[in-house]
Amino acid sequence: MNFPQFLVGLTTASFVVALSTFLATGSIWKALGWTVLTLIVLQVGYFLFVVRLIYRAGRKR
Repeated sequence: MNFPQFLVGLTTASFVVALSTFLATGSIWKALGWTVLTLIVLQVGYFLFVVRLIYRAGRKR
């Protein structure tokens, strides 16, 4: 996975979460909160993915 592909997925997922939360609750603040939480989870997942790639590359040597 490359970075531009990650950004497109991150943006799409954030938009879907924001829109669905807003439509379900009617609150822009809840939609913003859930979107920020989603962004944090996705960023942590991407970081762990990169760490795993680095660890595996070092292990193959």
